[in-house]
Amino acid sequence: MTTTPGGLDRTPLTTRLARWAQLYPGDRAYTYVDYATDVDGVNVDITWSELDARARAVAATLRRTTDAGQRVAILAPQNLDYVIAFLGALYARVIAVPLFSPDLPGHADRLMAVYADAEPECVLTTTEAHPHVEAFFDDNTLPRPKAVIAADRVDRALTWQDEPIDADDLAYLQYTSGSTRVPAGVMVTHGNIAVNAEQCWGTFDGIPRVSTGVNWLPLFHDMGLVTAVALPIAHASPAVLMDPVAFIMRPVRWLEQLSKQTHAFTCAPNFAYEYLSTKVSEEEKAALDLSGVQVFMNGAETIREGTLTRYLHAYRDHGLRPEVQVPAYGLAEATVYVSSSSRYEKPTIRAFDRDALNAGEARPCERDDERATVMVGCGTPYGQHVAIVDPATRERLPDGRVGEIWINGPNVTAGYWGRPEATAETFQAALAGDRGDLPEHPWLRSGDLGVLHDGELYVTGRIKDLVIIDGRNHYPQDIEYTAYNAHDGVRREYVAAFAVPGEETETLVVVAERNRRVPVRRLDPAEVADAVRAAVKDHHDVRVGDLVLIEPGGLPRTSSGKVSRTACRKAYLDGALPLARTGPGAG
Repeated sequence: MTTTPGGLDRTPLTTRLARWAQLYPGDRAYTYVDYATDVDGVNVDITWSELDARARAVAATLRRTTDAGQRVAILAPQNLDYVIAFLGALYARVIAVPLFSPDLPGHADRLMAVYADAEPECVLTTTEAHPHVEAFFDDNTLPRPKAVIAADRVDRALTWQDEPIDADDLAYLQYTSGSTRVPAGVMVTHGNIAVNAEQCWGTFDGIPRVSTGVNWLPLFHDMGLVTAVALPIAHASPAVLMDPVAFIMRPVRWLEQLSKQTHAFTCAPNFAYEYLSTKVSEEEKAALDLSGVQVFMNGAETIREGTLTRYLHAYRDHGLRPEVQVPAYGLAEATVYVSSSSRYEKPTIRAFDRDALNAGEARPCERDDERATVMVGCGTPYGQHVAIVDPATRERLPDGRVGEIWINGPNVTAGYWGRPEATAETFQAALAGDRGDLPEHPWLRSGDLGVLHDGELYVTGRIKDLVIIDGRNHYPQDIEYTAYNAHDGVRREYVAAFAVPGEETETLVVVAERNRRVPVRRLDPAEVADAVRAAVKDHHDVRVGDLVLIEPGGLPRTSSGKVSRTACRKAYLDGALPLARTGPGAG
């Protein structure tokens, strides 16, 4: 076993998988709940021994076609074959590129960009997705791979003789959302993913072979891959997987699966909890029992106090405890997990003076103060260092001062694939001045702004998204929150605020999707604009230069579902936003 200086286990996932296959061969490893076959779900189980044997067969098949160190793309739907393909790639010592089946709607451009950047030699897919993969190459000018291998059709009699895997060997490329540029491949080592699974496990305080992960997050995303695939392997704990579409179509399915567990953990972005607070009927809630859920981790986007409150109110009578709502912070460049609250304590919620915060100081105030901004804390880091740093001087800032979040730890990845300059700038930063007991280097520059208050991390926004008007800083998520609460005609959480060049200074633009629950014939865009302008002026003392109301679904989003302010700004400047149809002639 290899460990970090802090005692975290860096043993590769494949070594652990082989161990569980020997020690607990008949234990259930993963269950995929297939809702496409039956609306009530059909369980498809695989044991540790079956999983290990099938992953080894994939490894043997791969190495007949390609060499260790080559890239292998996974173009497959979300099911057990995806997990088998990923683990087979790890066994084969190739570099996996977790992607998705080409028929996934709305992601064609991203798939082309990522595939071209990674230049895989082979593709792993499934029998079901194979025609879509062939069509993808027929319809595009990308070079064809050496082989397209269906993971569910490999010869299961094939065996694989283990080859030495070093913790610093590359395991896979985790492509970022690419909201500001061509997607970048984050180079994740075998040690990175093993350690990050241990960090999550330590935070969750799990019970080996008992604690069950229940997950619908896409496996091609960092949070989904680490929590749904790696975390169960860390300590031989079972996992339940479902397709994201199954959750979106009927969100109570996620809670139904959690209700079947005695000791469960799960995670999702903030929007999922907002979705559950409004989309599940009282009749559907009646059979739920969430008392066995130990962790509902909330991360990947801005965490709202209102969401935590609404979710607790909606499910308190069905076993939900306030402390199991666990706000978290992370990013792909740190594998995924960095910091979170404890599952034994209620989330920390603090009010800070908005003007002071915009000026770089976290100054507590009363919640009902006119200039208050209420923020949810993301706890403390586990098994890694976090510092708040002045991005200009690179000096560590004291608690209470806003700066860039820097991370140092064994989960920090090796850099960006094929981008040495960006890797040096982002992953190899050094602290200047008095750094206390923290290491000098190397530090990961997150690009996120945050502050430490009473030892807890609060994430205030992205450096690149900061709105600067007349020399004053404004956090776009604060303006967006004000906008969608200003009028019922604005769709909740579907707003983007950004600045564009004006004649003399930057101008604030707010783009908002109309609320489809308000009949279009009765929606007065002038009334909506007046309400939003007045609210933003009142709460932020800044004038909205342009308010654009667009159709539901019109906001550009990243592959992880976040609103992309950068893409929205470009669409605004290009005149490409789908303007809302309102008034008597609409519909």
